[in-house]
Amino acid sequence: MADQRFFKKCKKINISEILDLVDCSIKHESDTSFEIQDVRPLHTAEIDHLSFFDNIKYKDDFKNTKAGACFVSPKMVEFAPPNTICLISNNPYKAYALITQHLYPEPTAKTSKIAPNATIESSATIGDNVQIGSNAYIGEHVEIGNNVLIEPNAVIMNGVKIGNHCRIGCNATISHAIIGDHVRLYPGVCVGQDGFGFAIDPAGHVKVPQLGRVIIEDHVEIGANTTIDRGAGPDTIIGQGTWIDNLVQIGHNVTIGRGCVIVAQVGISGSTRLENYVVIGGQAGIAGHVTIGMGARLGAQAGIISDIPAGKEYMGSPAFPKFQYFRQIAALNNLIKKEKKV
Repeated sequence: MADQRFFKKCKKINISEILDLVDCSIKHESDTSFEIQDVRPLHTAEIDHLSFFDNIKYKDDFKNTKAGACFVSPKMVEFAPPNTICLISNNPYKAYALITQHLYPEPTAKTSKIAPNATIESSATIGDNVQIGSNAYIGEHVEIGNNVLIEPNAVIMNGVKIGNHCRIGCNATISHAIIGDHVRLYPGVCVGQDGFGFAIDPAGHVKVPQLGRVIIEDHVEIGANTTIDRGAGPDTIIGQGTWIDNLVQIGHNVTIGRGCVIVAQVGISGSTRLENYVVIGGQAGIAGHVTIGMGARLGAQAGIISDIPAGKEYMGSPAFPKFQYFRQIAALNNLIKKEKKV
């Protein structure tokens, strides 16, 4: 059970309500009144708990679970224990996520509350139901929409615009940015600082003024301590529905399309373009001025030095198409075996 000091469960739920909330089905309609008290993993769940099973690695946990109900794919139902109600879904993990959100909703700003020691410049515009934490700073001509939660020590510099239903984490810093609705910035995020732009000169490097902005579209999540540089002239753009993990670096003039997923410690150099629905594994590095095609997938620690075609999977550093990369690894292993025999 989630620690109630940190996570507040708002309600119980029965099977009938679950069927109304998510796309799933059950075999026996008589089970619909069964009440769920909480969610738990398969191996710790009890009779009044809901769980999920979507990875064959955990088949034994599923077969032995005591969970009263479990989201499960159609092909996995045969492994269910007799006392578990199977909520049959084509995407058990998504269904579980939706119900867990229902039981444990994220904190939102439903009333206006401003800490006495927050600093808000007189020219700032603050919407309805905005909460601003201790020691936060709101600069001149800032525009903040409705139902926004700004946590302690956040800094929002002059001219920034933030849409509705956003959450700005502790110690986040935002400048030179236009932010859409339903955006979440986790603690320590830095948005809009100078890009790494300068003219190299043996007599001393010359800073190029960074005159662009950062545009963050709706429904974007940006993980803790990620940094997003503003553009040098063109804007840096983060597309709608993109999710970015912790400790990611995004350089100036980068354009990221809709629905991309960028895992921790990725570095994206300036003026690179990611088309829609690109997925990048942890610690991958992308050189500047390249294009990653729509739906491309880049493996962890991939080194990208040239354009990647749409829909392709690349791995390795420097990166090669997935199967070519595996052939190279196999060939290298064969060479090592031959060396040992010699």
